[in-house]
Amino acid sequence: MSAPVPELDLRPLTPPQELLANTAFLLARIGTAIKARSLEEFDQESCSMYQYGVLALLGEGDCETQAGIARRLGLDSSQLVGVLDELEERGFVERRRDPNDRRRHTVSLTADGKRELVRLRAIAKRIEESVLEPLDESARLALHESLMQIAAGCDWHPKRA
Repeated sequence: MSAPVPELDLRPLTPPQELLANTAFLLARIGTAIKARSLEEFDQESCSMYQYGVLALLGEGDCETQAGIARRLGLDSSQLVGVLDELEERGFVERRRDPNDRRRHTVSLTADGKRELVRLRAIAKRIEESVLEPLDESARLALHESLMQIAAGCDWHPKRA
């Protein structure tokens, strides 16, 4: 004879009204959900968000020093080395000694890295489209502009660096 199965409460988890009225809470909650989804989808593509960040940064210019990449992405230098090792093993980046300072390494995107960046951008765009689906174009633009204003006041934003 089997034991009775307890009844489960299958209602969606809903935070208290006080938290739903708090914009910072909503941003954090939505950010956490987007991060979890992004980590999962990028992981399915054998890529990390850190790798995407490095490729996106290198996609904006010719090359960067390892220290510059770490600083701009807010990564610890030792953490970045592992990310770069993986990207280099996959043929997406190339590291070379800086001819002006032999203690430094410059990092550049390879042709394969450029193709991988295009693929990863499509994943990021798909995630963004899914998250913003309830909003029309003008609401999306207003949200983005508002978030950029908030970001301008944050320590990590480039305008404050």
